[in-house]
Parts: sequence; C-alpha cells; structure tokens
Amino acid sequence: MTESVRTPDEQFDGIGWDFEPHYLVHPDGLRQHYVDERPAGEERGTFLLLHGEPSWAYLYKDWIRPLVDLGYRVVAPDHFGFGRSDKPVEEEWYTIARHRHALGHLIGELDLGGIHLVVQDWGGPIGLCTAMADLARYRRLFILNTWLHDDTFEYSEGVRMWRKMALDPTAFGGDMPTGTIVASTMRRPGHDTEAIVAGFDAPFTGEASKAGARRFPFLIPFGEPELGDADVQAAARATLRTAGLPVHVVFGDADPFFTWEWAEQWAAEIDGATLDRVVDAGHFLQTDAPDDLLAVIRARTGS
Repeated sequence: MTESVRTPDEQFDGIGWDFEPHYLVHPDGLRQHYVDERPAGEERGTFLLLHGEPSWAYLYKDWIRPLVDLGYRVVAPDHFGFGRSDKPVEEEWYTIARHRHALGHLIGELDLGGIHLVVQDWGGPIGLCTAMADLARYRRLFILNTWLHDDTFEYSEGVRMWRKMALDPTAFGGDMPTGTIVASTMRRPGHDTEAIVAGFDAPFTGEASKAGARRFPFLIPFGEPELGDADVQAAARATLRTAGLPVHVVFGDADPFFTWEWAEQWAAEIDGATLDRVVDAGHFLQTDAPDDLLAVIRARTGS
C-alpha cells in the first residue's frame, strides 16, 4: 500500500470552493478527486480542465459554472499530490508516466468523449500526451502557457531558474509556499492576493503533503529525460502537428516561463491552429484573466 496523505475536508472551507467532490479509487488504492458538473439540459460536450504545478482544480474556479451555463459537462481532476487527491509521501513515486496513466484511467472509467481539453503548465505534457494516444475521444484542444519537449525546445531562463530554486533545499525558506508562488505570478491589477494564497495553500498540511509539488520541477526533461517522458512528449508534439483536431493556442504574454515568442512558434507548426494573445496575463492566466479566457473559449467554440 502506498503511504500517502489525505487532506481533511475542512481545509477547503472558506476559500470560495463549493463544488461537490467526486472520487475515483485507482487499482493501487489511491483516491483521486475530480469535479464533475453537468448542465440541466442537453450536453454540448465535455470540458476537461487540467492543472499543473503547484496548483489544483481551484485554478478553474471562475470557469466551471460559466462553462456549465453554456451547456457543457465540466470535469476538473486533481493530479495525485495536489488538491483533494491523495498525496503519496515519497517523492520518487511521482513520474510523468504515472500522472499520465492516472489521467488515462480516469478518462476511461468516466468514459469521457467529445472532450474539449484545456491544458496549462504540466497539464500540457500530461494531457496532450494522453490525448495524442486516444484522439477519438477529443473534439478540440485549448493550449495555455505550456510546452511539449523535444530536442529543439529551448527552455527559458525562467524555467531553468525555477528548477534550480525548487531543487535547492534552502530556497523558499526550506518550504515550497504554493499559494505565494501562484499569487506572485499575477500580472493583472485588482486581485485579492490573500484569497489566492489561501486557495492554493489549502490542499497542503505540512512538508510530507508537498512531495508531488517538490517533484514536478525535478522531472523537467532537460534534467531528467526518462522520468520526464522526454521521448513520449516529443512523439506527442510530432503527432499534434497533423492531429486533425481544432487546436487553439492561448497564451498570457507576461509569462517568464513559457513566452509569447514560444506561443507564436508552436502555433505556427500545428496545422490550422489559431493563436490568441492575452495581454498582460502571467503564467496562471486562468486565475489572472479568467474573463479573457472565457471570451476566447466562447469565440472559438461558437458558444
């Protein structure tokens, strides 16, 4: 049995998160949380919303009800180690392949189809690799501030510095301040910083619960090609170029990790891809500029 931490439900009180939790128990006994909200009438398809590091489904809290109101089923899982999902305490437990397999298992168990996939940060490699292996389930892809690795990808100084800091046991005062990290990337004015910090800190109850958050930077493929799924990512990037699905690249242009120049390059290499620029939005643009993102989704889906 994998030793893990399960965050108490009361940790999620008072953060503006009132979606009913759903859980899937995987074959290894670990429990994965996901949001599953449905419209009252006929469903137009399913939005599958994937988070990255060091966030959780809370990243999409301002999206879920508007998408349901447009007639979509909305599924937003937490990767293991994040949100309300179980959190194995051994850092070595976490590999990108394990995250991919967990996502694929959840999609299969829920029998999701007609998927409008939204990915950002590590949700990109995990979600896009999963999608490229099972294209028939997908209808449309929205790619936000993320990447797929191959030998030509040039990692920004921001990514390299993030990995260096995250692997330094003395950085961040010896702890990874998840909420502060997310809040510090906001570029638009008017955010309630205290609320952002509280929301993204909520899943974590101590050092042991942050093993997954500590592990993601280690897995970046220029440092750990095998554990970071370098070859799988490269194959998915090649498949994506001619996958035949509508692909919408949507980047905040104030992100020091995945830059607007990279967005332009990536969109240009994907057949038929559209490109939308979210001005003055940072890395976690789902929280930084939710209304702008929803406007793009409405326009690109004809909603």
